[in-house]
Amino acid sequence: MKYFFKLIRAKNLIIILMTMVGVAFYLIQSNYYQKVDFNFIDYLLLIFSTMIIAAAGNVINDYFDVKADRINKPEKVIISKFMKPRWAILLHWTFNLFAFLIAIYLSVKYSTLIFVFVHLISINLLWFYSVKLKKKLILSNFIVAFLTALVPLLSVWFFKVLNESTIPYSPFVEESWTQNLDYSFVYFLAICAFVQNFAREINKDIHDVQGDLVTHVESLPIRIGKEKAAYITIILIQIPLILFIFSFYVFEWIHLNKPTMILLLLSGAVNFTSALLYIIKKEATLTWINHLMKWSMFFGLICLYSNSL
Repeated sequence: MKYFFKLIRAKNLIIILMTMVGVAFYLIQSNYYQKVDFNFIDYLLLIFSTMIIAAAGNVINDYFDVKADRINKPEKVIISKFMKPRWAILLHWTFNLFAFLIAIYLSVKYSTLIFVFVHLISINLLWFYSVKLKKKLILSNFIVAFLTALVPLLSVWFFKVLNESTIPYSPFVEESWTQNLDYSFVYFLAICAFVQNFAREINKDIHDVQGDLVTHVESLPIRIGKEKAAYITIILIQIPLILFIFSFYVFEWIHLNKPTMILLLLSGAVNFTSALLYIIKKEATLTWINHLMKWSMFFGLICLYSNSL
């Protein structure tokens, strides 16, 4: 059971859970002045389907990565060592089937194709990423970052479907009434999640160069060198702080309370510290930078809860 949870990346699935619960909590609490339509059971199903699609993606990724992982991280190899490859394939398709059935149920119930479309896109991207796209320069990093940013956006679309009517407005027909919720902060966090994870994927490629060379992966560190790739990483992770300053102070695009401001500034400070560490110690600090980026993303996640206080 321990190896099963490692295979599906249980920690990453918990982050998905916390993100989607956080988005719901934020949207309901920050719009307390109006009635927000929300179905707890259906949203729970959406969270579950998103988590098992991610789990399926992790399984199939490890299935095709066995050769490289034996070089880059032999102690973490599970498939072929603790699980037979055919069971991994079966697990992958079972997870995706259940997730897609949930998407069909939600799409039929709410008369929208958005859930089926997003689930299909996610399932196919994760499959093609593991089979072929992972070896493509930049594209592989972009896909992972895109799918990460898609998680909070999927929650937003759920609320839009339930609260924004497509029926012509009538004061006598309740189904035509629309609740205009403020999604700007969630959009902001989704953009930050994309940038942070794009940078983190490049950082991970720096550590995986040896195995990527054996499996003919064309990563950024292989193409331009580890040092230049690391500089791109530390430049990218400064973008969320810059975006926050412009969004909050210059354009007044988002509205935040003090605890959230502190958390976001702390997240930015962690990323800035990563840049200083690399400038001072170079390659010796790359592992530390990876851990610091995790803390930075954690502070961003907690903002969903703190901004509702």
